[in-house]
Amino acid sequence: MAGTQAETGLDPLDRAILLALVEDASTTNKALARRLGVAESTCAYRVRALRRRGVIRGATVRLDPAALGSPVQAMIKVRLGSHSHEHVNTLYDALAAVPGALQVFHVAGADDFYLHVAAADALALRDLVLNHITTHRVVRQTETHLVFDHREGAGLLPR
Repeated sequence: MAGTQAETGLDPLDRAILLALVEDASTTNKALARRLGVAESTCAYRVRALRRRGVIRGATVRLDPAALGSPVQAMIKVRLGSHSHEHVNTLYDALAAVPGALQVFHVAGADDFYLHVAAADALALRDLVLNHITTHRVVRQTETHLVFDHREGAGLLPR
């Protein structure tokens, strides 16, 4: 069975800690320990161990693009004309640095990258594509898809 304790090295307490932190990464150690019914020292030790092992890679704050003046979101498919390591890596770095870039995915298939962006309006989105993506000589084609709405997926931990 995939995802068993033997395969992941995670016991039920580790999984409970992860689930609680996925729900609210700002939870204090004291509140987390109380919620899980364990000593604060046990909880702190487990969280440190999960970080050390790379299971927890950090905590993030999710911003609302619309509240920051960028209500238009889009997924931009980027297709390259040349696929050398240098071209791929250079463009990957450049796409991650695009103003308004929320996520960049290097993918397999007909396209090479998917870029999730937020912009102030349709003109700003157009300018983003023209000034920051198609200016790279290695870019052969782009295709922009407006995002009407999105939802978080179920994630990796059963709830």
